Amino acid sequence: MKSLLRPILDFAVYFVARSAICVIQAVSMETCVACSRVLAYTLNDVLGVRRRVVDENLRHTFPHLSESERRLISRRMWSHLLLLICEVAQVPRKIHRTNWRQYVRIDQKRELTRYLLEPRPTIVVSGHFGNFEVAGYVCGLLGFPSYTIARTLDNPHLNNFINRFRGANGQYILPKNGSGKVVEAVLADGGIISLLGDQHAGKRGCWVEFLGRPASCHKALALFTLTSKAPMVVSYARRLDRPMHFQLGLVGAADPARPDEHQESVTTLTQWYNHQLEKLILETPDQYWWLHRRWKDRPERGKRASKATASRAA
Repeated sequence: MKSLLRPILDFAVYFVARSAICVIQAVSMETCVACSRVLAYTLNDVLGVRRRVVDENLRHTFPHLSESERRLISRRMWSHLLLLICEVAQVPRKIHRTNWRQYVRIDQKRELTRYLLEPRPTIVVSGHFGNFEVAGYVCGLLGFPSYTIARTLDNPHLNNFINRFRGANGQYILPKNGSGKVVEAVLADGGIISLLGDQHAGKRGCWVEFLGRPASCHKALALFTLTSKAPMVVSYARRLDRPMHFQLGLVGAADPARPDEHQESVTTLTQWYNHQLEKLILETPDQYWWLHRRWKDRPERGKRASKATASRAA
């Protein structure tokens, strides 16, 4: 019975999502901003959606802030996330090759362009910060197609719809599982691979410090650079004071052609790009996904040490 209902439920969810997007596309950005603020207050202050996770993450990162200050960041984060959805829905109709300069400001333009135009492959790392979806759209619009590794959504209709949006200008999505050969081909061909660097990698990941706590990271990001000599570029797309206006830029680059202490191992390179992401988040904390369960586990050594301490205390 469940197998029969699943396709119907998937299509119903897709229909609701597409209907909501149609409504968003029909209204002005000013209306989107107002609705985002009202919904953010409802989700954050009235319903308390993921309040415990958000507050715990903020408390660990900003121990000096009061509860009311943390709640303000949390509310602004929700407003940012809702506005992000509105921007993604409207960006194909508003930002084009002829007018993108009205909406996008690119910092470190010369250095960023040099890396993207190199014959070597390039690894572009960002996080759940700002509007990373618009960043991929704009880069494709400017003639820099990229490949992104992402988990396939359970709903096939939504998965295909999102992939069509991403691929409209050349941001091609590779499934998380089974894409090894394609990734090797992209690297060998000097392509661009774009990845989110703040995703939890489980107990067997590479453990480094992120915002003051141990976090598990995927080893592949550092391995791509260390094994293929591909420069790693940490980039961002931060929303400016107005909706649908963005600042794209480069926060740091690790280039194997200019080796340094950050490129000594997978761990040192992973720690380096996490530090670059930290800089962005601490500058504009309300544009980070604090509801994201970045710190799910602890490294095994840490757990064993905690147990040993508890045993000695007993």
